[in-house]
Amino acid sequence: SLFYLLAMAADVGGTGDVKVSEVRDLTRIERIGAHSHIRGLGLDDALEARNVSQGMVGQQDARRGAGIILNMIREGQIAGRAVLLAGQPGTGKTAIAMGMAKALGEETPFAMMAGSEIFSLEMNKTEALTQAFRKAIGVRIKEETEIIEGEVVEVEIDRPGGGSGASTSGSAAKTGKITLKTTEMETVYDLGAKMIESLEKERVQSGDVITIDKASGRITKLGRSFVHARDYDAMGAQTKFVQCPEGELQKRKEVVHVVTLHEVDVINSRSQGFLALFAGDTGEIRSEVREQIDGKVAEWREEGKAEIVPGVLFIDEVHMLDIESFTYLNRALESPLSPIVVFATNRGICPIRGTDMLSPHGVPVDLLDRLVIIRTLPYTPSEMIQILALRSTLEGIEIDEESLARLAEIGEATSLRHAVQLLTPAKILASTSGRDSIVKADVEEVNELFYDAKQSAKILTEQADRYIS
Repeated sequence: SLFYLLAMAADVGGTGDVKVSEVRDLTRIERIGAHSHIRGLGLDDALEARNVSQGMVGQQDARRGAGIILNMIREGQIAGRAVLLAGQPGTGKTAIAMGMAKALGEETPFAMMAGSEIFSLEMNKTEALTQAFRKAIGVRIKEETEIIEGEVVEVEIDRPGGGSGASTSGSAAKTGKITLKTTEMETVYDLGAKMIESLEKERVQSGDVITIDKASGRITKLGRSFVHARDYDAMGAQTKFVQCPEGELQKRKEVVHVVTLHEVDVINSRSQGFLALFAGDTGEIRSEVREQIDGKVAEWREEGKAEIVPGVLFIDEVHMLDIESFTYLNRALESPLSPIVVFATNRGICPIRGTDMLSPHGVPVDLLDRLVIIRTLPYTPSEMIQILALRSTLEGIEIDEESLARLAEIGEATSLRHAVQLLTPAKILASTSGRDSIVKADVEEVNELFYDAKQSAKILTEQADRYIS
């Protein structure tokens, strides 16, 4: 199995045994965040940016540049280099990075961090950056497993009653048989107590198409056979119908798992194994653990069991890194296992942290030489209206065109972020007035109630003598 392979990657972990009694499906809780509406970069096949697409609005040149970088990533032609998204605050730098992540797909690792994070972790800065790098490097592990796949013809379970002096529990005494078939053959298999328990848990019945992993005994229900489509009304709208499997019942199937190098590091450096991934702070990982893992991964690649999936590491507020961190990044980008690094900053000419030297974007010139720089521009009023309309739809807010236009004016005078933040307070004002839709008066009132950073700074300047400084 995957975790057996991972455990074999480096024989340096603890020896504690961990038993997993049950694995449950988790329901993902979706919260509306600042970039929940982003679903990609909104490019066509010619890498031209559509004006409004996949949650992206405007920034055509920046999005087209990001799309070209994506193609280089997919073709493995950008290793050892990095990208810098540079622009004023509120010009969509993080949105473009999130769009790149969505466009790459779920199997491509994408790790995010802010430059200031490394100073608040309980580990040294280079270790924090190393972990971030390895979170953005995936390993696609291939393994073959034997499965039994077929349509259930019949399930027979014997539940012998407890006779005189019988002290065995009913579940332990259960025995049974299951008949499976494909389009070409039919076979009866004996069932033990654990298999019966799994069948009952999955509620397997005649007509279901299932797979059984021979190594682990795991049962997966693929759906109902099309032969039983006439039972659709009885089964409900959520029932999935599939074809009866063809060929042999017992098959060899290739299973592909994608994990990050950091996950393999953690699994092999903690006694809890893969459960250490859920323990929060993983602490520092010894270099010898990583060396042995890198060696094992190299062996797997030569044997065709694994391949490296270069991902993306997004570092926001890169100007917050210091000279030691930049020195590390210069070396790390030269590694053959380096992911694609995307930096973002809203700074102009400013000091490099930890020195008195001034540099563009607060980044040393030797690192800037390695970067492809993509510039983002301020949004136009019409683009702000489109973005605000997208956010309103996502948050289920009804708003008229006049109010959207007024919010765009506020965004142009302050910032797009401030305009977006006024949407929900305006909705609450509208609902307290008994209206379902936001009107211009709601926007005007929340604009008077809530100040933006520029207004607050102006008041502080005008009334400096009334504040403690």
